Amino acid sequence: GLFRTDDTPDPQFTDVLQLDLGDVEPSLAGPRRPQDRVALHEVKRSFADAMKDWSAARERLNNGAISRFYDEGGGGTATIAQTAKNVADGSVVIAAITSCTNTSNPSVLVGAGLLARNAVERGLRTSPWVKTSLAPGSKVVTDYLAKAGLQPYLDRLGFNLVGYGCTTCIGNSGPLPPDVAETVADQHLIVAAVLSGNRNFEGRIHPQVHANYLASPPLVVAYALAGRVDVDLSSEPLGTGSDGKAVYLKEIWPSNDEIEATIARCINDEMFKARYSNVFVGDDNWVALEIVPSERYAWDPQSEYVKKPPYFDGMPAEPPQLRDISSARVLAVLGDSVTTDHISPAGSISRSSPAAKYLMERGIEPKDFNSYGARRGNHEVMKRGTFANVRLRNHLVPGVEGGITRYLPTGEQMSIYDAAMKYRGAGTPLIVLAGREYGAGSSRDWAAKWPYLLGIKAVIADSFERIHRSNLIGMGILPLEYVEGADRAKLGLTGEEVYDVTGIAGGVSPRMQATVKATDPKTSKSVEFRVRVCIDTPDEAEYYRHGGILQYMLRQLRR
Repeated sequence: GLFRTDDTPDPQFTDVLQLDLGDVEPSLAGPRRPQDRVALHEVKRSFADAMKDWSAARERLNNGAISRFYDEGGGGTATIAQTAKNVADGSVVIAAITSCTNTSNPSVLVGAGLLARNAVERGLRTSPWVKTSLAPGSKVVTDYLAKAGLQPYLDRLGFNLVGYGCTTCIGNSGPLPPDVAETVADQHLIVAAVLSGNRNFEGRIHPQVHANYLASPPLVVAYALAGRVDVDLSSEPLGTGSDGKAVYLKEIWPSNDEIEATIARCINDEMFKARYSNVFVGDDNWVALEIVPSERYAWDPQSEYVKKPPYFDGMPAEPPQLRDISSARVLAVLGDSVTTDHISPAGSISRSSPAAKYLMERGIEPKDFNSYGARRGNHEVMKRGTFANVRLRNHLVPGVEGGITRYLPTGEQMSIYDAAMKYRGAGTPLIVLAGREYGAGSSRDWAAKWPYLLGIKAVIADSFERIHRSNLIGMGILPLEYVEGADRAKLGLTGEEVYDVTGIAGGVSPRMQATVKATDPKTSKSVEFRVRVCIDTPDEAEYYRHGGILQYMLRQLRR
């Protein structure tokens, strides 16, 4: 009766979707994208299918076509300890009950605890090479798990509390155990993570983990027990119990009645009131922070976490006349489904990256690097991390993974950041070529800010994710889409051309078209094609005219 009563006439819908509850089945998502649902009984097959692509890349590596994945950790000959001796392709090396979203559901948390209890009582244990963790979004979770007597069973399986907040789901799992990390690196193994997070884009969870599956907390526990993803848990055993008999998932899966009874017995309103009644007071560390009252933020020039960004440096009082983009070079040629995690990763900072070099030059040791996510307030770190995802595939450097490109005037291979700085020094504007769904994933405005700081003026793609398209405009970067069925392959574009974008000088209007001319500098041959300017509203056109929404807002405030 929330929206209508029995007396309310049935509404007329344009489309009616019917769901047969008998078709609902246990599912995961992966191994690369959250929208790629895979039934539990097909996870084994999905991993085998993905292995075809990964095996081809590894074959090139082993044959010497490439020396090593860019930013790959480890190296040298591994001394394989007992915990790592059975690690192979398909091994689960990370199993994490995490994410503020999934851990807000008591049914799946209690279900995970009951499954852990049943597994322990049957004599099962977590595979020794699996790094396990429990990181709920609320302290109430650990309160009711403890009250139900389930936390000790999770602890027995290694799902100890590591903290509250963003951990593995955003790439903050920490390093793998040294012997496991060395084995994976030395043998170029394709290993997996299973987590209860929201997103599993390439390179997001851990730089050494290729296959990432999203699952419910009970299934996370199950895969930690199995230790592999190339197994059908609907029909194959999790392991062998203390009685020497095979134990199957269906045998230890808790019933809905038991889950509901546990929730009714162990969760009540008072638990939430006790934890959240003073939520804005904070702990002793928060209270101890010294705050100096001021009208403006007091920038600390010594801080490597929060620096004054250069967005308004040299900004004139009135927006300058828009100009066409002339003699631009391509910084990266990318494929389909390039996510904001590819563009602006949030995880660990590799020791061999430009961001790491910057931090070390300022006396910051690798153990104190923290993550890209933690240093988002430092534009110097973040622009050096643009396109630094270890799984990025830039077609300008085929056969290589990571944030590198070719500096086209010389063909020299270098990091994307270093190339962008060389282009900037030469006064060369930059563009990016991409495929479908450019900017998918998290609605991360940083994925537009840092390309802006690298000097990228436009992105030409088959299509854009809606929010990222808007964010690009908000930073003064022009999103352009191929029209009339054209794409990079049909036009024969390699990314080595010199690009001119005309038709935007003087102003842009929603959904107008512009002309792109791509000229081969070696032969002087060129190809012209039309693109749609992906500015959808007059407001967006105004933001772009001002150079971005920040500049627009500042000029409005000054009037």
